[in-house]
Parts: sequence; structure tokens; C-alpha cells
Amino acid sequence: MQFRTPEKLNILRERAASALTGPQMLAFIPAAMLAAYWLGGEVALTTIAIAMPILWFAFGGVEDLLRRRDAHTLQPGLVSQDEFNNKIDTMREDAPGADKYSAIFAIEIDEHTSLGERFEPAAQDRILKAVADRLVATMRDTDVVCRTGDFRFSLCLGAVQHLDLESCIQMCSRYQNAIEEPIAIDGATVYVSVAIGFCLLNRAPGSTGRDWANGSLAALAEAQRRGPSSVRAYSTELHSRLKNRANLRDEVAGALEQGQIQPWFQPQISTDTGKVAGFEALARWIHPDKGAISPAEFLPAIEDAGLLERLAEIMIYHSFTALKAWDSAGLVVPHVGVNFSGSELNNPKLVDKIRWELDRFELTPSRLAVEILETVVTDTTHDTITRNINALTKLGCRIDLDDFGTGHASISSIRRFGVGRIKIDRSFVMKADRDPEQQRMISAVLTMAERLGIETLAEGVETVGEHALLSQLGCDYVQGFGIARPMPFEKTLDWVRAHESKLMDAPSLPVRRTN
Repeated sequence: MQFRTPEKLNILRERAASALTGPQMLAFIPAAMLAAYWLGGEVALTTIAIAMPILWFAFGGVEDLLRRRDAHTLQPGLVSQDEFNNKIDTMREDAPGADKYSAIFAIEIDEHTSLGERFEPAAQDRILKAVADRLVATMRDTDVVCRTGDFRFSLCLGAVQHLDLESCIQMCSRYQNAIEEPIAIDGATVYVSVAIGFCLLNRAPGSTGRDWANGSLAALAEAQRRGPSSVRAYSTELHSRLKNRANLRDEVAGALEQGQIQPWFQPQISTDTGKVAGFEALARWIHPDKGAISPAEFLPAIEDAGLLERLAEIMIYHSFTALKAWDSAGLVVPHVGVNFSGSELNNPKLVDKIRWELDRFELTPSRLAVEILETVVTDTTHDTITRNINALTKLGCRIDLDDFGTGHASISSIRRFGVGRIKIDRSFVMKADRDPEQQRMISAVLTMAERLGIETLAEGVETVGEHALLSQLGCDYVQGFGIARPMPFEKTLDWVRAHESKLMDAPSLPVRRTN
């Protein structure tokens, strides 16, 4: 095989660096200095003294020393980043011509932030060493693995005659099973899981080893979006989604400032009276060219762009504006609910901002319902989040626990954060009028809430049967497409008036409170 010109230069450079940093230089440098002084005097001696360090730097002496240091400190079985890059570059060039196949796997420990908070650096290193040892134990001799991040590893398969998607998924399962075995640290048992993204060589984007590795990282990012222990493969469809997400990320800042992203409002109805008990503000993006863009698409783009706090400011401003407009129109809308993410709740200035906005619009704090995901309550270890939620409760804002049933919120957490209402996730509500198991689950949640003195709201109510059942079981409020879809503010005025007019002729539903 003939080397390309850059490869020849790299080989020459590496050999020169090795020669200039090897032990033979201990004898060569004094001899060269003495010869220069004899032959040319002080001028020649000075020239040699200046030239040697320049040559050393020019031929990569620093890089060579760093490689030697890394090779000395590397964990057995792992290769350096440079060696890994050389491996995938060579594989990218040679394997297709030999009709062979390979893949790169990007493997990262799930929820590593909490791992860093729970353990000291020494214990973290022992956990990472155990993970690396288990990866190495599952590899073949021709595979290579490298640590490419604080909690991330990349593994490149040696070239094989046959490799397909199913084979790679089976390998991912083998890696995960090995890594997820319990790890003993200082008498405690630690369990870790990993997300894996992989990219087959024949599906790699671009033409370089770096492009190939980036494909595995893109698949890893998609896997991490799906949750712990997820596995995703790089594909052209994934590439298109990532490209679209990147485009949205570039556009989202302008969309926020130009008013393209605004709240739409979905009504919440009392099951006792049928009256409007409030609205939930839900972000909607109406793009001038693409039309309505799904929140599942643009909310991650806003998060990636670091603009969640700006989104919260816009949602609060328009929600408070809507409350004042409803008041001016003589409509009774007790409150509006606004969703707050964990990053927004972690803002030390959040409470002051909300207090200022309430004063600005001359609204009482009870008109704002702060909606917090159950996962935020269960997963939070940040003192700032805890302080903010408690401060908002003390201020007089309502605290709604959103998507209840999807996390693991304890009764003590509900009490600690001053939760006033739990919103039962739609997964429990779906087909509840026909599924006895769903009915038992809802009854259990309602009984717990009643004992705790907490109000309840069922999300995702889509049928009259579900609405009637929830009312009979004693759920306080309902919300969903069966009541009304989210609508722009301009349509809420007519909707509320029409709804109130219908209540005059509507029969009362029997209510049975559970004990």
C-alpha cells in the first residue's frame, strides 16, 4: 500500500521527534555543542543552542512527550486519543476497499452529574476504572477503546467480514449488561447505566475518521434524549433531524423576539360547577413559512440555545397580559398556569422577577399557578430550586405538580414543596371509562390527595365518558382536548362566553367523593 503525502510527512515528523527526545540525545547534545565550539567558536555554539530547541518544537517534541506521558498513565486496555484517531482514520480509508465493515460506539454514563455530586473524585475514578475494565473485557483483540470525555468512552470495532444493524444492537446490549453489574465502592453498592450511540462505517457521514466519530456522537445525543440505557444508531433520517434541530436552534432567538413564539391557552374546568377554573399557558411557535412547529421540536432547540429563561419571561408577560384582559372583559378566570423547567427554577433571581411582574400588572400571586414537573421535584438536589419553590409558595403562588405518576415523588416531597394541586398524567386517564385497572389507579391517587388536602386535575381528558367518570370519582378539575384544544388568546374570550352560556342548560353531573 502506498502512503499519501501527508502520511509520509507525519511519519517523518514522528521519527524526527522520537530521535530528538530519545535517550541518545543525552550523548549527542554535549558532543554537538563541543564540536560546534571547536569548529566555529562562540557564534557556532550559540547557533546550535538556539537551533536545537527550535528543531525540537518544529518536529513535535512537545506532542511526543505528551503522548509518552499519556501512554504511561493510561489504564491498561485503553488507548490514547491520538492512537484512537489514527485507528479510525486508517479504518475509514482501508476497510471499504477490503470489503470489510466496522462501527464506532460512543458510550456515556447516564446521569453522571448526580454521580459527580454523590461521590468524591477518587471514588468517581474507581467507578470509571470499573466501567473501562468491563468494556475492555467484552472487546476482541482487534477492537480499541478510548476515554473521550469525563464520563464517555468511544470504542472502534476491528474490521470484520459481516456487520449489520442487528449485530451492533446485540453488541450494545452486551456492553450495557457488563457495565450495569453492581460496583462495590467503599462498602456501598453503586449501579450505573449507559446510553450508547453507534455509527456503522458504511453509514458514516463525510469521508474522514472524525466525521465517522461525530456520527456516533450524534447518535449518542439522540439516545440520551430518549432516557437512560437508550441505544440509537446513526442514520440519514437522524442526520436530517439533527440538521433541522440545528436550523431551529439558529432561528429560535429571533422567533422569541419577533413574537412568533407565544402562549396558547387551554382551559381547565371544575367538575363540581363546570365553570372555568383557569387556563394553562402552552408555548406555540407559528413560523411565517413553516406554519405551526411542534413543541417537541422547538422546545429542545430553545434549551440547546440556552433561552429557556427568556421563554419563561415571554410566557409570564403574555399570561399576565391575558389575565388583565379577561378581567377587563368581565370574565372570571381565577388563575393561569405557567410551566417552569428545572433550569428556570434554578435561577436565583426567579422569585424577584415574578414578584416584579405581579406588581407591574397589579395581580395577586394567587393568580399564577407555577407548574413543576414531578421529575423536577424528585430529582432535584439543588438548594436554589428548593428555595425558589418554597419562596413562591410563601409569596402566595399556587404550586401544581405536573405529570403526576410519571416520576417517583414522595409524600414528603409534596409536603416539602407546598404542592397545592397534583395534575394526574394523561397515561392514567386514557380509556379510564373502559379500563377497571385505570379506574383503580385514579381512585388511589384521588384518595391520597384527599387525605393530604391537595386538589387534583386530570390531564388529557378526551371523551365525555372520561370526563363523567373523573367527576364521579371526585377529581376536582379536568383538562384536555375533550374540553377544548389550546387556542390563541384572541379566541379565549369567545370560548369562555360560549362555555358560560352552555352551563345555563347543562345538567349537573352526580359527584361521588371517595373516602
